[in-house]
Amino acid sequence: MKSNTIRTTMLLLLSWSIVAGPVTTQPGYSSSTSDDLSGTSWQLVKFQDSDGTMVVGAGDRSKYTIAFGANGRATVRVDCNRGSGGWKYKGPNQIQFGSMSVTRAKCGPGSLHDRIVRDGAVIRNYVIKDGHLFLSLLEDAGTYELEPLARSRSPVRKR
Repeated sequence: MKSNTIRTTMLLLLSWSIVAGPVTTQPGYSSSTSDDLSGTSWQLVKFQDSDGTMVVGAGDRSKYTIAFGANGRATVRVDCNRGSGGWKYKGPNQIQFGSMSVTRAKCGPGSLHDRIVRDGAVIRNYVIKDGHLFLSLLEDAGTYELEPLARSRSPVRKR
């Protein structure tokens, strides 16, 4: 009896996987695995608030960067400050940042430093679309768009 139940369950699972077929993503999106971000480096393009307001940092985009280490550590430059902290892949398109240690220099007018440091704790989702990384805040409060740094490995892989 027990072996019939196991055999039936295995056949159902096999049948379901054949019918369901491979998991695919929308065109332009990369599939999400724990290795999507490891070893990549990004710089800020813009932040879009939930009401559609675009915010772009004053000056050089390279003042706002993040590098995802394969060891679960991220290093950041947030305008005139630098820092590091942990990050975790939490499941498909889900990310969580741990506590970040950031220097505390006072940045100039137009800096996004305070906003980015505050928002880091509530980033939960990400997607890579057309080679750009989009980090979304909880409750659709806004999205950061980042582009790869020139020295970063390509974030979108051919599968």
